[in-house]
Amino acid sequence: MRSIGIEEEFLLVSPDGTPRAVAAAVLQHASARTPEPAQDAGPGGELEKEFTQEQVETSTHPCTDLDALLTEVRSGRARADASAQHAGARVAALATAPQRVEATVIANHRARQIRTEFGQVAREQLTCGCHVHVEVQDDHEGVVILDHLRRWTPVLLALSANSPYHQGEDTSYASFRSQVWGRWPTAGPTAPFGDVATYRSVVRDLLASGTILDDGMIYFDARLSARYPTVEVRVPDVCLDPADAVLQGALVRALADTAVEHAGRTDLEQPRTEVMRVAAWRAARSGLSGVLVSPGLGTSAPAADVVAELLAHVRPALEASGDLEWVSSHVKEVLARGNGAIQQRRWRDGGADDSALVARAVEATLA
Repeated sequence: MRSIGIEEEFLLVSPDGTPRAVAAAVLQHASARTPEPAQDAGPGGELEKEFTQEQVETSTHPCTDLDALLTEVRSGRARADASAQHAGARVAALATAPQRVEATVIANHRARQIRTEFGQVAREQLTCGCHVHVEVQDDHEGVVILDHLRRWTPVLLALSANSPYHQGEDTSYASFRSQVWGRWPTAGPTAPFGDVATYRSVVRDLLASGTILDDGMIYFDARLSARYPTVEVRVPDVCLDPADAVLQGALVRALADTAVEHAGRTDLEQPRTEVMRVAAWRAARSGLSGVLVSPGLGTSAPAADVVAELLAHVRPALEASGDLEWVSSHVKEVLARGNGAIQQRRWRDGGADDSALVARAVEATLA
């Protein structure tokens, strides 16, 4: 069975809920109390820096079992919060901060270079995502998976959407993080690659353009990882509920297995990238509260119907992995209670100001 790893980015927030630039202190404390990893533990399990001082990133070890992955996600959140408390902060699984805030870039030459080169785009990048790594045998299999799952990434975004508020405003979006993130020159959906040679040629051309600093700035919605033998899906918002992050991992693995099973089929017409951009925008705007673009039909349909379309598509893979019951049950739960954006709006409608909303988010992060 393919292993899955999850990386999550979190806001560091003060007791009053405002983002706090204490990442350096948090990471120093985490480093001092992290035991030596076991030799067979694999990558992951450490607290890492992000682009700004107001956020940190956790990562799980590779897991094949969903219960083990959920334990890893919860453990990573708890460790991050413990070190954040040492620096007078907490961690909040919010993809954007509700308050107006000017982020502080980390004390790192590359980060400062990015901020100088990309100006306002970089200055407004206090956003938190969830990145899913799914194991692949090689880059050839990875490209097969990239080309197959591209039509489904907007559904993953809709399920994870968790950023309705940004810079003191109600954006009217379920995932405004995706709109902020989409300003980077390489971000967003890609055309089908077809083979590894084409993928590598596209990356070389982007580097040769002189626009991006290095291959770490290949910000495709899904890409071949430069660090691990994985496909990395980067489209989801960080999820309020730890189990929602695991749901993303389970669905990505099922899509990967389905892609390999369908490899070589000629009856699966690829949607154009222009259609994919519209589908991604629709998912960011509506989340689970309105309509989405059906990957199969290309027309609008209620969000629950499009999620059901995804489940039907990957059902054989979920049955083969033994994940069908867990995934089906949790999808029903998410559709019933809503994604993070719906929960945030419910708190706001109940009278929560920015401080109370962030406090509720901290509780949900560590549930």
